[in-house]
Amino acid sequence: MADLRFDGKVAVVTGAGHGLGRSHALLLAERGALVVVNDLGGALDGSGASAGPAAEVAELIVKNGGQAVANADNIATPEGAEAVVRAAIDAFGRIDIVINNAGILRDKSFGKMSVEEFDSVLAVHVRGSFLVSRAAFPYLKEQGYGRIVNTSSPAGLFGNFGQANYSTAKMGLVGLTKTLGIEGARANIKVNAIAPVAWTRMTEALLPAEFESKFTVAAISPLVAFLAHETCPSSGEVFSVGGGRVARVFVAEGPGWRTDDLNLESIRDNWDAIMAEQPYLQPTTLGEQAGASLKAML
Repeated sequence: MADLRFDGKVAVVTGAGHGLGRSHALLLAERGALVVVNDLGGALDGSGASAGPAAEVAELIVKNGGQAVANADNIATPEGAEAVVRAAIDAFGRIDIVINNAGILRDKSFGKMSVEEFDSVLAVHVRGSFLVSRAAFPYLKEQGYGRIVNTSSPAGLFGNFGQANYSTAKMGLVGLTKTLGIEGARANIKVNAIAPVAWTRMTEALLPAEFESKFTVAAISPLVAFLAHETCPSSGEVFSVGGGRVARVFVAEGPGWRTDDLNLESIRDNWDAIMAEQPYLQPTTLGEQAGASLKAML
C-alpha cells in the first residue's frame, strides 16, 4: 500500500519548539505537510518567551526540503490563538490540521497549590486548545474538512499525585475532544486525543531513567500523524500511546443497580452491584447514556 502523505495539507502544531511537538512537526513536514511551528519559547512553568525554539524547528524543516513558518504567539490568549491560525492562512492560504500540544507544568501537592498555579496550567492546556481550535474551526467547516488532535495524558485519565492542575486540564481535553468530534461530524472534521507516555523535558522529572531510551517522542508522532490524516476513520476517541504500544481508552458504565426506593441504606446494601463492571455500556453521546438509565426504569 502507498505511504500516507500530507501533500498540500497545512498543519498548525502548538508547542512545537521542543519534545513531542517538535517531533510531530518534523514528521508531518517529512510527509509533505506545510507546517506552522508555534512555540512561545518559555520555560516549563510558562515563564519567559523566546522566538528561538519555533524558528529553529522551522529552519530545520526548510533545510530538509519542507515548508514551514515559525510563530511565537501565546495560544492562551484569543489574540495569540487567532494569530497562529492567521499565520497558516497568510503563509499557505488554508488550514487543515490542528495539533494542540502546547502545555506547561506547575506541579505541587494539592494542599500547597495556589489558585494561580491551578489557573495558569488550565489556561495553556485547555483554554489554549479551545482557542486555537475555535480560531481554526470556521475555516475547517467552510472547506468541509479538518483534523484536530488534542493532547491529553494518563495523569488526566487516571490521576497523579501532585498534579491536580495538570490532571484536571488533561481530563478537560477529553471532554473537549468528544464534544468537538460530535459537532464537527457533519463537516468532516474529525477530532481525537492522545494520552502519551514519552521522555521529554516535561516528564523527565516524573519518569524513571530507564524510560528515556524506551519511551521516545518518535514513538508518539506516528499516531498523531495518522489521526491527522484524511484516511483516519475515527473521531471523538482517546488513545494511549507510548513505547510502540497504541490502545484505545474509553469511558464505560457498568450495568448498575436500580430500585424504586433509593435511599442511603439501599445504596449501602447493594454497593457490590453498583460497583460491578460487567456487562458494561460504552456510550458515545449523552443521549445514549441517558437512554440506558431510561431503559432501566421500564
